[in-house]
Amino acid sequence: MRCPCIEVDLRKIRHNTQTIAERLKRRGIHVTAVTKAVCGHPAIARAMLDGGAAGLAEARLSNVKRLRQAGVTCAITLIRTPMQSQVDDVVQACEASYNTELSVIAALAAAARRQNKVHGIILMVEMGDRREGIMPHDLGDVARRVVDMPGVALKGIGANFACLSGIAPTAAKMRTLSVLANDVEGQCGPFIETVSGGNSANLPWAFGACTTGRINDLRIGEAILLGVDPITGNQIGGMYRDAFTLVAEVIETDAKSVHPSMSNADHTLARIRLVSANLETTRIILAIGHQDTDAAGLSMPPGNTLIGATSDHLVIGTKDAALCVGSEMRFRMNYSALMRAMAAPDIEINRRNDRPASNAHKVHGPGKHLALV
Repeated sequence: MRCPCIEVDLRKIRHNTQTIAERLKRRGIHVTAVTKAVCGHPAIARAMLDGGAAGLAEARLSNVKRLRQAGVTCAITLIRTPMQSQVDDVVQACEASYNTELSVIAALAAAARRQNKVHGIILMVEMGDRREGIMPHDLGDVARRVVDMPGVALKGIGANFACLSGIAPTAAKMRTLSVLANDVEGQCGPFIETVSGGNSANLPWAFGACTTGRINDLRIGEAILLGVDPITGNQIGGMYRDAFTLVAEVIETDAKSVHPSMSNADHTLARIRLVSANLETTRIILAIGHQDTDAAGLSMPPGNTLIGATSDHLVIGTKDAALCVGSEMRFRMNYSALMRAMAAPDIEINRRNDRPASNAHKVHGPGKHLALV
């Protein structure tokens, strides 16, 4: 096997999607699967759709084009505010987009008229995360102006949580979003089709006992891909957290001196950390580094300790005497590590269980809640 690589178990992606989609369906909420962390990988996107996702969401137009070129025909929504320089391509490739700027919406409307299309607009509302969104008191005015633009159609509103500021969604915030949807309809007339309450961080609320109100959509990426609650890091019951495995090759094994011979006056060297003088511990280097992934987001196998990383090297202290040059080490990844590894040009993607089984909807995963370590 060529290293470094990521092994992707598509059966586990299908299962995780199905588990979430079925639970949310009982609450009147459908899943829009987010593929941005996997760079719009077509096989992974199809596994999400096979698992019951109602559509796909992407943040980068290049990933949308990758999906379309691979023959993915389902509805795709751009969830980052479109760049004005890309509005023609956005209208051509995406059925709808999330927006906050009237100037961008006007450009989308013009592009849609040129293409004889109507582009869907979902307005993002600022609900506390402070990343993007229209302030609630301005939402009605913006919505009225969108309704008056030929070439676009107001399809819904949405909010975002637990990204920039780490603000968690609450039942109160979800009730407020439902009220805002009702207010927009009262001012503008057209029925709001989509009220997107947020992302994977909303699942504890969505799986709880609170009424869901007008919320009928969640944009789910991390929970499907990694099987965890993004806020706590805990495994979601019945979900797989090992759908992705990063495999790297050992290129050096030795025992370095505990004390470096050079001066640490250079601040770039001050971050060097060496393994303790333990005769049972060996220092190994793997052919992977900061250019490939987020080293801090890798889960070390038992008996191994992360020492540090540079652009091309991952340095680990290990008690595994069987590891030698040419050996492979396998890691689970958090969201940051997965996102960077999937985008790394030198990491190969190896797919497993590519074709859905005939009884795919009956596959059951682990039911115990475990902490991600």
